[in-house]
Amino acid sequence: MPVLMSETLQYLDPKPDETYLDLTAGYGGHAGAVRALTNGRAVTLVDRDQMAISQLKERFSDHGAEIIHSDFLSASNQLVQNGRQYDMILADLGVSSPHLNIASRGFAISHDGPLDMRMDQTQAVTAADIVNTYDEEDLVRILRVYGEEPRAKRIAQAIIQQRPLTTTSQLAKIVAQAYRGYSKTHPATRTFQALRIAVNDELRQVEQALPLWIRLLKPGGRLAVISFHSLEDRIVKTILAERAGKRYDAELQLLTKRPVVATKDELVSNPRARSAKLRAAVKIKINERG
Repeated sequence: MPVLMSETLQYLDPKPDETYLDLTAGYGGHAGAVRALTNGRAVTLVDRDQMAISQLKERFSDHGAEIIHSDFLSASNQLVQNGRQYDMILADLGVSSPHLNIASRGFAISHDGPLDMRMDQTQAVTAADIVNTYDEEDLVRILRVYGEEPRAKRIAQAIIQQRPLTTTSQLAKIVAQAYRGYSKTHPATRTFQALRIAVNDELRQVEQALPLWIRLLKPGGRLAVISFHSLEDRIVKTILAERAGKRYDAELQLLTKRPVVATKDELVSNPRARSAKLRAAVKIKINERG
């Protein structure tokens, strides 16, 4: 179920015949709602996951959508080189529910599966590669920086002592044993987040892609980004703020002074929205600068 649907539509503000770029289209939840409001076919859908691409083709190909199998950074670079621009751009940076629910993808603590965590299953590096081959210093850095894990050193040492690890349940058990303290969520939550970010190079992708998304906006175009942890949200907040303001060279006007979060009603039906944060901006028209 797409998160923050009504809020996303509010800030994207779709109008008939406007163009739309969805850089993390997933299974097309947001895209379907936008397309219904634009009554047009000028839709470009990007995803790095082959399962998602297959579903997008089945759902949207007959409606003239352009579907691109790629990570969003590579796709953004190519679209910029091709001189493309859009009225609306959305990037929902969360992990799709099917990723979490399919044990063989290796994303979830609650489903025993191989230590994979690749969004693009054609790439070489998996979570197992990191867990079983990285030295203590690199493991500590990943857990501390990407997972904001205060017990990073203890967990890294426990992982190294128990190698080789092959399954998500093995990793979760080892982290829980090493944690030695109370945690409201599963003790391995931060470890799994850190490994997923490292495997998929998520933060670098966002940092390098966001300036490209601004270039891909038409004047008056709207950009919405949904993040799910503080590291991503910090990057989005910083880059949007750097490009906005009342300066003569400002490119953006912020539509959200602080991140928009899910309502209590949405959290009842869609618990995945609990950590979602939406930020949005509009590209300033040249004659409106000043």
